[in-house]
Amino acid sequence: MSTENKTLTEGLTRRGFLKGAALGTLAAGVAGAGLVACTPTPSTPTGGDKPVGGGGAAGALNPQDYNYTSNSITDFASAALFTPWQIGPHTIPNRMVKSAAFQLAFMRNIPDEYITYYKRMAEGGVGMVWIEDCANLWDFTASPMKQPFENYDWPGLLSALHDAGAKVGYQFDTMGSPVGPLTWGQNFLGQYTIEDIQSWKDAIIGIGKTLKETGFDAYELNFAANNLGQSFFCRARNDRTDEYGPQTIESRTKFMVEVITGIKEACGQDFVVQLLINGVEENDNILGESMHYTSIEETKAIAKIAQDAGADSIHLRLGPSGTHVAQFASELYFAPRGLEGQSSFGSRYDFSKHFGGLTRAKHSGCGINLDIAAAVKEAVTIPVGCATYNDPAQAPDYFEAAVSEGKVDFLVMNRPLCVDPGYVNKLKEGKLDEIAPCTRCLHCFYDADLHGTALMEHCRVNAANWRSYGEVMPEGYAPLPATGDKKVMVIGGGPAGCEAARIAAQRGYSVTLYEKGAALGGMLSSAEAIKGPHENLNRLAAYFTKQQELSGVTVVTGQEVDADFVKAEAPDVVILAAGGTRTSLGLASSGSTTVYDFASFLGADLGQKVVVWGGNCQAVDVAVYLAGEGYKVDIVAPDDYVVAGMFGMPPGTDPLKVFDKGHSANMREFLLPALTATGTQIWTGATIDAVGDGSIEITTDVGLKQTILADSVVDVSDLLPNKGLLDGLSGIETYAVGDCDTPYNIAEAIAAGNLTARKI
Repeated sequence: MSTENKTLTEGLTRRGFLKGAALGTLAAGVAGAGLVACTPTPSTPTGGDKPVGGGGAAGALNPQDYNYTSNSITDFASAALFTPWQIGPHTIPNRMVKSAAFQLAFMRNIPDEYITYYKRMAEGGVGMVWIEDCANLWDFTASPMKQPFENYDWPGLLSALHDAGAKVGYQFDTMGSPVGPLTWGQNFLGQYTIEDIQSWKDAIIGIGKTLKETGFDAYELNFAANNLGQSFFCRARNDRTDEYGPQTIESRTKFMVEVITGIKEACGQDFVVQLLINGVEENDNILGESMHYTSIEETKAIAKIAQDAGADSIHLRLGPSGTHVAQFASELYFAPRGLEGQSSFGSRYDFSKHFGGLTRAKHSGCGINLDIAAAVKEAVTIPVGCATYNDPAQAPDYFEAAVSEGKVDFLVMNRPLCVDPGYVNKLKEGKLDEIAPCTRCLHCFYDADLHGTALMEHCRVNAANWRSYGEVMPEGYAPLPATGDKKVMVIGGGPAGCEAARIAAQRGYSVTLYEKGAALGGMLSSAEAIKGPHENLNRLAAYFTKQQELSGVTVVTGQEVDADFVKAEAPDVVILAAGGTRTSLGLASSGSTTVYDFASFLGADLGQKVVVWGGNCQAVDVAVYLAGEGYKVDIVAPDDYVVAGMFGMPPGTDPLKVFDKGHSANMREFLLPALTATGTQIWTGATIDAVGDGSIEITTDVGLKQTILADSVVDVSDLLPNKGLLDGLSGIETYAVGDCDTPYNIAEAIAAGNLTARKI
């Protein structure tokens, strides 16, 4: 990439920038790139109304303001974020708390894995760690994904975390048991007897005793989401007519009070009980029919009663009734750029009204529950914290103000700490540029990998998570030291190349990274230009750049590498990470319908009706962007794709044959409804046969001919491998990683770079 291209790339997020002669320069840089190129501010369509910039007509709902990431803090150690606070008898040194969140380490039951996973966070500055409900503690909630409580090395885990200075709690949930998830029109609680309720209470109290005897400091009752406790609180689920019914706040909270007081009596007043509840609820199944769902005033009353019963702290989530992932990863509502507020049911929130108008909905979901926490704090004196993408490293002033102004006492965090377990200490030292950013891709929650492995959760940025101590990474999180002296050449400065160079250098090898452009990151900045800032891809590029410096990698930019250059440099190892090459639709423009590729559609007059060709995640990102800008979009995809949603892909499914391949299952759950809700038609297993004058002709998956009106076609064909440079490099240890080897997505590219650098 030339110096001119670097200047353009750095400014891609400024709307309207990509115009005029600059477009030709940028187009040359994106041709054949491994990620989608940036898309222009729409120009005047050929007929019809002009799409409105800034999210189009649809984007007028839930407008976004990204100017919230400022940092004026010069001494983080003295900031409110690092002031101590009290939970029961325990003093926690800072306001960042690791939430309980399902991850595969306990499911695999490799003690080295789960102990080290949490130990790194405690050593990295986290003062309060909550462990997820990973064990079968109650027959009523037994799961094949869990093992008996006694099977785990609790002494080893607790001593490791306590020695690192952290307090440790265990969250107990009853997700789906004994009262199942809500279906509109059905109430579940009334079918159980008083004796059933008594047995539930006794079981939960007994679990508290087990945890106390094991050495845990705290016990979190998950009465949020669709858990048992929430079924008492929520009038849409509680159809009882006795003293546990929905008639009053007191009857709705009677079960909770009995559980909390029972735990305190059994375990002692110093054993911390934290209550996790929905802050404000909405019926996302049928948006608007929420009269029987819990309001903020009801939540405040519930919190006050919990405090009076002996609860030591309150943890708040958002409360959509039908989409579990959005209850703690509510920022998924902001993933469809220009269509922010999109639910997984095809409806769209108006955040100025829904959830009581209390959500912070202008910052792509960052800190969305802070004002809900502030409202609940009005009712109680015990600490109140909230979840959903709290990331002080991204927006220091924003979160500092929330704490210093008393809106929230602690920030419940998961994904940022999983990505970088040293997060808290780095933040305290002001090393923001050294923190690996969470990109909010949600590969880490019930998602399949490239090999179709069910529940193969994997972090996009931290490739060691949920791979360490297993078959592919038996050495654990830290790579082994280098074996001998090797000169390593990495070709390509995208995510795969940067990760390979970082790991190889950390191992002790002499590493030089060659990038033909002027900056590292590959097409991450261009990807952010189309996807928006939601996924923090520019932060990821900056992190990779900083890591080369910290790891001692020699970076050479502006260098085109060919076989002769490699031979002249005489490396011992070559890792090729040059990106894939684009296939082509192979059709020409005709009449008033123009066919564009990445090198030509930027800034072009696309008209009003646009057909996107392709079934990969890049094609979907382009389509979402265009739909959000007000274009009328259709997608024609070549393969007979499976549409895979929550929990990844059906067993045996080829991930390369999944529509929107490359996005996580959770991301698809929001992006695809965003498209279809705008009227986008998705034609999978189809071919484009001809380009006409104002239309195209396709053959559908059932062999029928179909005419689609189209002013333009945007070709987002799949990438192909690009390993030709390695041919003929005899006598050199060679590898290909990322899209040049197996085109798919950022997560797999980073993983390939990491794993390859570990084995040289």
